[in-house]
Amino acid sequence: MDFVHLHLHSEYSLLDGACRIADIPKAVKAAGQSAVAITDHGVLYGAVSFFKACKAEGIKPIIGCEVYVAARTRFDKDGRRDISGNHLVLLCKNQTGYENLIKLVSKSFTEGFYQKPRVDIELLKKHSEGLIALSACLAGYIPRAISSGDYAGAHEHALLLNGIFGEGNFYFELQNHNIPEQKEINEELVKMSNELNIPLVATNDVHYLRKLDAANQAVMMCIQTGNTLADGKPIGFETEEFYLKNSTEMTALFSNVPSAIENTVKIADMCNFEFTFGNLYLPKILPKNGKTPSELLREFTFSGLKEKCEKGYITFDAHTKDEYVSRAEYELSVIDKMGFTDYILIVRDYVNYAKSHGIAVGPGRGSGAGSLVNYLIGITDVDSIKFDLLFERFLNPERISMPDIDVDFCYERRDEVINYVSEHYGAEHVAQIVTFGTMAARAAIRDVGRALGMSYTDVDKVASLVPRELGVTLADALRRKELKELYETDSNIARLVDTARALEGMPRHASTHAAGVVITDNEVSSYVPLATNGDTIVTQFDMDTSAELGLVKFDFLGLRYLTIIDDAERLIRASIPNFDINKIPYDD
Repeated sequence: MDFVHLHLHSEYSLLDGACRIADIPKAVKAAGQSAVAITDHGVLYGAVSFFKACKAEGIKPIIGCEVYVAARTRFDKDGRRDISGNHLVLLCKNQTGYENLIKLVSKSFTEGFYQKPRVDIELLKKHSEGLIALSACLAGYIPRAISSGDYAGAHEHALLLNGIFGEGNFYFELQNHNIPEQKEINEELVKMSNELNIPLVATNDVHYLRKLDAANQAVMMCIQTGNTLADGKPIGFETEEFYLKNSTEMTALFSNVPSAIENTVKIADMCNFEFTFGNLYLPKILPKNGKTPSELLREFTFSGLKEKCEKGYITFDAHTKDEYVSRAEYELSVIDKMGFTDYILIVRDYVNYAKSHGIAVGPGRGSGAGSLVNYLIGITDVDSIKFDLLFERFLNPERISMPDIDVDFCYERRDEVINYVSEHYGAEHVAQIVTFGTMAARAAIRDVGRALGMSYTDVDKVASLVPRELGVTLADALRRKELKELYETDSNIARLVDTARALEGMPRHASTHAAGVVITDNEVSSYVPLATNGDTIVTQFDMDTSAELGLVKFDFLGLRYLTIIDDAERLIRASIPNFDINKIPYDD
């Protein structure tokens, strides 16, 4: 190994990086390298999928982030001077480094967000252990200070960062994308390195994998900024040198400072953080009235059976009481053996809160309705014995997987239940889950068409030829005769479609999952990084990734029909006070 890329932006530097995660390790291998870092702008959205993709290809993954450091403090949010922040690349050496990085990235959103997520010097001092820092691109504090002629300020900041991260953990970053300003800054950085005894490292600010992808990345940047290609190259990307260069190219670029190339390997050798999968981080239910969680669940189950019999919801016509008792005993033993008692009690708790506060709750959906225990403790309103539903669809002792209880709540009051959970378990222990909107086929055509400056009529003609079918791709659409003919006869249309295909499926924006909420034993940000979508705090990892890392998802679905039914019940009770919808026969 003679060179490692330590500065790379994947597709999760949204509408900025054009490196598809699935393709990164293959490109690294083809470039003759055996390790690579991910350093997306301000986020760790793609870190886990990057890690897994690299591992699958035998490439060493290095987890990092290019953070924005506030010009003053993360709490200062006043006008232009506090907007941008200075770039700083952070790489994880070990588990401590990862834990510190996710704390930094989380607080950059929850405390420092001002157009961009921002950390500050105070946070860097507090969370520096286990991290390596690189001085970053032209937008880093030190290059900016050099560029403005403030050499004393650059020196001072370099010594500050060297002190924060510790000897051997801070590097001056040299980049050469054939931009005149970089060459001048590099000369000064080499000089400062000798004066301050701070080592150098060579990087390429990778935003696309091949040189010929520069045009696609420029289109992506135009989609982000609302510009067109006719407005000129995106600021900061004036050349086509931001690709994943091979070791020979990088060595030739920095032949005058061989230590900067050697240090890429040295840093890669120091970075050995690995994600661990398969743990569970559920809040523990504390013993209540001297009873363990298992004893509590048993008590709720059999008191629920008694209550449902008294109210006439359960009658022993087709089935005996013994059948109910033995089924409940069996389910309780499986729940206890598989370690999901706390999970069931948490769901019961917030469902009980909703019902006791007049918030409409659905009768049950999915596999959760197969559990008699769920029915007896009030999570569902479906008698699984009466309807011959299988408990094993919910929990199967032969197949260890998390139970999944989807609960519908009144559309208008769902947030009250989430707020209760947040207050009950602590706001730091609860977060909603991120999801990503991607550039689907039709939308990609429209986005790219605008960036290319094409007329609305031409773009609409192409977009309308993409079938309105779920999961349809542009490759599918090109098999249709009309679009194929246009593609083959009109070079502008061919360019539009080819560019859209290059960007199709990439994440376009982050939003909040419609239902998923995680509740953890320690603070959520001790396991995964957090972000904000509006006023909502979300995990930076999607539903499946969060689950792989041990976070348990609870589904709070908002259902309009529940609100309609609830309103109807209230109107009926105005004239029939003892009306109970649960007593209406299912065949009525």
